[in-house]
Amino acid sequence: RVEHILQHGDAVPFPVFDREAMFVASKGRSLAELLDTFAQLRTESLNRLAALGLTSADLTRAGRHPEFGRVTMGQHLSTWVAQDLGHISQVVRVMARRYSAAVGPWQAYLSILRSRQD
Repeated sequence: RVEHILQHGDAVPFPVFDREAMFVASKGRSLAELLDTFAQLRTESLNRLAALGLTSADLTRAGRHPEFGRVTMGQHLSTWVAQDLGHISQVVRVMARRYSAAVGPWQAYLSILRSRQD
C-alpha cells in the first residue's frame, strides 16, 4: 500500500484485501513453516520499505482505502506497527497462560491470566 500511495496517491483506491485469505493459505502448513514464511516476508517488506527512502513529508501523502476513504501513509505505517504489537500481545498471553495453574492463588493478581471478558 505504501508503494500504491507513492504511485497513485488517493486517485486510485487500494485493491480490496481479503482479510480471511491467510486461513486458506496456511491450512496444512506447520507452525515452523508459517514462522519461516512470516520471517522471510517481513524481511522483504522491511527491505522494500527502507529502499523507498521515505521522508517525514511522505507520511502525509494520502491514499484511498476502499472502506475508510482518505488515509495517510503515516496512518498506514502506524497501523502496521500497532497490528504487529497486537500479535506480540497475543503470543505473550498464550505463553503466560501456560503458567495459570503453576502460579496458584496469585492468579487472582495477574490480569494476563484472566479471560479477556474480565
